[in-house]
Amino acid sequence: MSDPEQVVDKNDEDAFKPFRIESAPWREHSEGDRFGLRWQPLSRFAGGTHLGVEICELAPGKQAYPAHFHMLEEEHMLILDGSATLLLGKKAYEVTAGDYVCFPAGQQVGHALVNNGSEVCRYLMVGEDRREEVVVYTDSNKVGVRALGARFPMERTMDYWEGEDT
Repeated sequence: MSDPEQVVDKNDEDAFKPFRIESAPWREHSEGDRFGLRWQPLSRFAGGTHLGVEICELAPGKQAYPAHFHMLEEEHMLILDGSATLLLGKKAYEVTAGDYVCFPAGQQVGHALVNNGSEVCRYLMVGEDRREEVVVYTDSNKVGVRALGARFPMERTMDYWEGEDT
């Protein structure tokens, strides 16, 4: 192991510095009356590229995203304030401040968060951010391939040799 005094970081001026989370910008998405979310992509603001860390706010009456599961990425959720309903497969769980859940990669059970309450639900999401990710949307029966930037209906499967000049 080298002596710490001998280690020289010539790029310390280029390093990402600590910051107060209040300084990270908020982003939003909404789709129709059902879906909507406000979030702070903390890891991106800090220069991260492999792991996503976000503070999320889910307004009353909204669902964050369609029910889905990830084939390659693991996600973790910690409820900070408020409450919501976690849809996990065919079951529903009420989650409140202090509740934690992990969605392991490849766990083929759709998950979604819905705020049926009257207060904002604030939570921390941590997950991998892989370009080659495949996401399965369980309610709409489609699959998303991030590297292609595309989604496909799952009912249209093909034989390996279909379309090939054999």
